[in-house]
Amino acid sequence: MTQENKLLYLSRSDVESIGLSMSEIIEGVDAMFKEKGAGRVEMPPKPGIHPMKDAFIHAMPAFIPASGAAGMKWIAGFPENIQTDLPYISGLLILNDAKNGLPLAVMDATWITAQRTGAATAVAARYLAREDSSTIAILACGVQGRSNLEAVSCLFPLTKVKVFDINSEAALLFKREMGAKFAIDVEICSSPKDAMAAADIVVTSGPIYKKPQPVIETGWLAPGAFACPLDYDSYWKTEAMQEIDKLATDDLNQLNFYRDMGYFQTTPNPYADLGDVATGKIAGRESDDERTMSINLGLAAEDMATASLLYKKARQKGLGIDLAL
Repeated sequence: MTQENKLLYLSRSDVESIGLSMSEIIEGVDAMFKEKGAGRVEMPPKPGIHPMKDAFIHAMPAFIPASGAAGMKWIAGFPENIQTDLPYISGLLILNDAKNGLPLAVMDATWITAQRTGAATAVAARYLAREDSSTIAILACGVQGRSNLEAVSCLFPLTKVKVFDINSEAALLFKREMGAKFAIDVEICSSPKDAMAAADIVVTSGPIYKKPQPVIETGWLAPGAFACPLDYDSYWKTEAMQEIDKLATDDLNQLNFYRDMGYFQTTPNPYADLGDVATGKIAGRESDDERTMSINLGLAAEDMATASLLYKKARQKGLGIDLAL
């Protein structure tokens, strides 16, 4: 088979064994945001279907001309999967040749989604968190809690992790695994409020609900802290978001698209798109006592930036299976 009539298939184990580091993903995602801020990324808001209550399957296309990364992720999120030991998030990603449109690769998107989400949080924190941030609060100790801790630790001098999860066993497992992996003090807290107390960075990563019952109240986010809710507005009360001094989002168009679908009905309007902050068009953090936040919705361009790096390394290492088109 020639390069033109073959497709590389990368299983989840293939993707994980390629050896793409979190630092590499962070820099790839940061470069993408700079391109996006310069108006050089094509990425329509993600359409989707909703087979069950609070479940989704989304189509996420994007093109980054600077890196030639083009393709689409087909990703599902089913909150009830936790009850049957199935992953909340699963999916596949198709990478295309931007020069002729032919598919180059199909790869598992589960690891990609987790890693690029953590990387996007780290990029947002690079511009909106205090440089000396050393304590992070993780609310929900699942896959995203792990990847976000890994990513943020790449950029900040973390010395303490405060965690909360409604599942005490999940919190204990997180403490044991992540404390050993990063040689860091992990404290299990009895409530979200206790976890957020005195935290410099806060990440919430529970399931996303269209009609949420938020618990995070005003005053819980400390002055000078940065927060990144990966679960839309599911866990932050309107009043808590209203006291944020600078509320950004990873994509204004997508947030407005979701408003039309019924999400973010009482969420304040963001002051900036993260791409504009990354390029310096709009200022990020300007003082040590600002409360800042980036509502990261998850972007297809983050996926393509990561998948493009994975594909190149996979070809270099001879990983995956070539399939005939």
